[in-house]
Amino acid sequence: MKLIVLGAAAGGGFPQWNCNCRQCAGVRAGQPGLRRRTQSSVIVGEGADWLLVNASPDILQQIQATPVLQPGRALRDTGIRGVLLADGQIDHTTGLFMLRERGSPLPLWCTDPVHDDLTQGNPILGVLGHFCGVDRHTVTPDGSPFEVPGVPGLRVRALPLWSKPAPFSPHREHNVVGDNVGYLFENTANGRKLFYAPGLAEIDATVWEAMSGADVVMVDGTFWTDDEMVRLGVSRKLGREIGHLPQSGAGGMLEWLAKLPAATRKLLIHINNTNPILDEHSPERAACTAAGVEVSFDGLEIEL
Repeated sequence: MKLIVLGAAAGGGFPQWNCNCRQCAGVRAGQPGLRRRTQSSVIVGEGADWLLVNASPDILQQIQATPVLQPGRALRDTGIRGVLLADGQIDHTTGLFMLRERGSPLPLWCTDPVHDDLTQGNPILGVLGHFCGVDRHTVTPDGSPFEVPGVPGLRVRALPLWSKPAPFSPHREHNVVGDNVGYLFENTANGRKLFYAPGLAEIDATVWEAMSGADVVMVDGTFWTDDEMVRLGVSRKLGREIGHLPQSGAGGMLEWLAKLPAATRKLLIHINNTNPILDEHSPERAACTAAGVEVSFDGLEIEL
């Protein structure tokens, strides 16, 4: 069983379409050490059967770049057996529109608050009702295990996270449990576990227990510093204010990851175009490498 990274960037991708920061300009110019990345999503499974975790706006490009997702068994076919959502954010859900040509309702797993987001704030699921339709399954973020039919050997647990819901969410100013979740994926054949949380603003006892017990941890890599966007003049909000724990500084992600067992594989995903760790020659990237923390890229495969 594998996890394959389809997209490793935060919203807007890398380079972001309207950004001329040093890094976005550099990747367009072919500067060494800067690698293009599409928006955050992964698949988990094996063979011809896969669970898509978050459906980014770049999903068609990502499918075309991923051999195991090609329609190889019938006139109309897909390796995507279901879709699992971690939140209702634009960069994790807009790709659902691109899956509308299915000949049957799209199997979709999400929490009730995310369902609210996608039926009230941004009614994607209502629109899909005019095309393939949606076969929705409820995710309860209490750590109880569940399986996705068609993806054998995979056990999933959802854990509540603190991170801001989407701006259009009916819960934007009063978070509720289930706005954002992390997932613990387990290979039932060998017991190996991977904890996945692309949006994470706070590590509580429940989240830390899941991280500490996982063989692989793949977590929020959006910003290097809390004031990164403010200093660059592209936002007035700090990273924590929009639901992302920065990597550096006291209480930052690198400090937390350093406490994990030595054998744990540690990776960052959902990386914003402003984050200097995207530059493979930067001191910030060197700090990640020295800490044993990997920076995810499109196409990365992880054995489970």
